Amino acid sequence: MKNLLSMEEVAASDIVSLITRAIDIKNGSPMMSLSDKTVVNLFYENSTRTKVSFEMAEKKLNLTQLPFDVATSSVSKGESLYDTCKTLEAIGADALVIRHPDNKYYSELQSLNIPIINGGDGSGSHPTQSLLDMMTIYERFGQLAGLKIAIVGDIKHSRVAKSNAQALSKMGADVYFSGPELLQDPTLNVPYISLDDAVENCDVVMLLRVQHERHESFEKLQKEEYNKQYGMNNQRLNRMKSHAIIMHPAPINRGVEITDDLVECDKSVIFQQMTNGVYMRMSILESVLEGGKSHVNALKERYAFI
Repeated sequence: MKNLLSMEEVAASDIVSLITRAIDIKNGSPMMSLSDKTVVNLFYENSTRTKVSFEMAEKKLNLTQLPFDVATSSVSKGESLYDTCKTLEAIGADALVIRHPDNKYYSELQSLNIPIINGGDGSGSHPTQSLLDMMTIYERFGQLAGLKIAIVGDIKHSRVAKSNAQALSKMGADVYFSGPELLQDPTLNVPYISLDDAVENCDVVMLLRVQHERHESFEKLQKEEYNKQYGMNNQRLNRMKSHAIIMHPAPINRGVEITDDLVECDKSVIFQQMTNGVYMRMSILESVLEGGKSHVNALKERYAFI
């Protein structure tokens, strides 16, 4: 796999490979040492989980991290994204992890000769989050095909919703959306259901943060009112299937998408998602830096995804 840009471009077989490798690393398989490789993390948007888990993954793989601070770089002088990336390539970087506010920013970087891993582009795609989410679901259920998965909340502005809808459908899951009408995205070919139907019928309820910073037209509801209409609370928890799980990519608006007491309840795998983010990003880094030459092929038969 040369790049990881969006889940639209990732084949089902590559999804299987990345998840199986991540699980194997988590279970104690020897890790590649990539001490001869250098990675630069370019985060043009704020981030906690994605940035820090990439840094941890890179450290575990013995990668050299070349520090880059957007605020103190020539970006402040008007340097383009392309010129920044081309500079880093020219001085010897082996791969770039990029988060950027523009949708499909990577379309202007096609002439680069080093891999790009998309850490999130605007409201477009978040492939590494999608892959760690699928890893977490697979660990719980032992499959992806046939599961009913509801993605709930601010669909319109969510790169996580788009990436997961694309990838989970590709892997045979039944995907549904739910959320306020103003925050729906009619351009995506995914059916909408009510949250009450979702909690009663779905195996996975994946909550999304309301992204107030990405839009101004949505009149903010009071926390309690949003949660009552569109969020997870004890009343809905009690109607979920016994085996069902609650997910959230975080950061969490506590009391909005989910009440505070449910963030770490028995059905919640929110912090497991964060743990898995390190192993998945290790798997991705191995794949792009070694051309997929990990030990994955020998592992595929041990896991039934499709």
